[in-house]
Amino acid sequence: MSSERIIQAKGFHHDFHARGGSAPEATHYCAGCGHGVLHKLIAEALVDLNIQDQTIMVNPVGCAVFGYYYLDCGHVQAAHGRAPAVGAAIKRATPQAIVVSYQGDGDLASIGLNHTLQAANRGDHMVVFFVNNGIYGMTGGQMAPTTLAGQKTMTSPDGRDPLTDGYPIAVCELINQFKAPVYIERCSLSTAAKTRKARAAVRKALRIQKEGKGYAFVEFLSPCPTSMGNDAIANADFLGTAMEKEFPLGRFRDTSEEAVARSPRQRVFDKVFLDSLFPALSSAAAPRWKKSEPFHVKISGFGGQGVLSLGAMLAQAGQTAGLNVTWFPSYGPEQRGGTANCSVVLGKTDIGSPCVSSMDLLVAMNAPSIKRFAPEVRPGGTIFHEASSGDFSAPDDSIRIVPVPAFQLALDCGEERAANTAMLGAVAASGVTGLSPSDFENVLEHVFSRKKKVLAVNLKTFRHALDWAEKEFTNTRGGRPPLGT
Repeated sequence: MSSERIIQAKGFHHDFHARGGSAPEATHYCAGCGHGVLHKLIAEALVDLNIQDQTIMVNPVGCAVFGYYYLDCGHVQAAHGRAPAVGAAIKRATPQAIVVSYQGDGDLASIGLNHTLQAANRGDHMVVFFVNNGIYGMTGGQMAPTTLAGQKTMTSPDGRDPLTDGYPIAVCELINQFKAPVYIERCSLSTAAKTRKARAAVRKALRIQKEGKGYAFVEFLSPCPTSMGNDAIANADFLGTAMEKEFPLGRFRDTSEEAVARSPRQRVFDKVFLDSLFPALSSAAAPRWKKSEPFHVKISGFGGQGVLSLGAMLAQAGQTAGLNVTWFPSYGPEQRGGTANCSVVLGKTDIGSPCVSSMDLLVAMNAPSIKRFAPEVRPGGTIFHEASSGDFSAPDDSIRIVPVPAFQLALDCGEERAANTAMLGAVAASGVTGLSPSDFENVLEHVFSRKKKVLAVNLKTFRHALDWAEKEFTNTRGGRPPLGT
């Protein structure tokens, strides 16, 4: 009777309970896959370099995503191709972290190629481990950016034709064009001897991160037996001949010895640092804000109407009052002339999400925005809209509709482009947000502090709208009480 012996490698979770299944000590990788080999090289290096607790691995889409099942370190999942951008953000928010971007060729060299190149050009402090198996391994074996000329895949059954499909992308050679990277190497997992060289490359790249010396990029030619339809021996032969011929192994750059360790950048999410940038917006919390729940706002209109800046000024007014705020923009392929909207959330407590799917307040600068978002206004909510857009009936009798002649009010002050500021004045006068007009004036003075003429016309428009609002809609339709009460 035979028995199975499990060897526990260092740097891995004791068992892989996150993966599930009946064999929690086993990985899910196909027999002969290179991911498991590379995982072991990385895990051991993290332990030996004593950086396991500092390390955050970014896992994107594809087989590369499953690193968090196995490696015992920090993990963050990223959208397809966005691992370098997420890694850069993590490093800037937590400079003491050692960031590892672990990506496959379909992820890194296709949808994520620009993110890869920009991170390399910036010299972001991270290491990128790039697994190149020449095919989309997880999703069925489609042609990838690194698929060889003539290689047959599910989407190139007759072989990749360079005349129609282009040539394989050599990523190390692309990265080597930039000045910032410190270390660039291409390795192979085709044989034991070459895997030992890959082990050394992994350790060197991670040591560079530990020493704070900059950007490192290591590519690994790796087998994918299942998608390529080969056994382990044939796949190793394919790597050692065809793949290594197209993608020559070697060290493209190593300036780590002369590279100087750089101090971590200022943490941009530090409150003291942010308050130093926005001194006019760092007052103590205002007890006058009476709302117990977060207040959700949607602002919408055509691009070019100042929709996004109107939302930003509302968010900053909330910050002036000491509230937690979020501002989340959304616009079409052409911001100017296309549709645009933004979501603003104000609250005393932590805000879970910047997304607004149902709102307490809708500010609509055009008729399509009313049609699109009015059904999402909560009962008891308020709709401010540009009066020239026409008359609208509320989707619920408890919803107040306030037509504001924002463009005319702006024209009265000599600047039609300030219609968004006129709308801001009407909203401020209503008190519906729980903020005072002085909060909004402080924001205008801060935003336009370096443009005196622009500040003057916007303050004039804002105050003109305040005066109009006090006269025109102190009481809304149907003899309802004043807004904001």
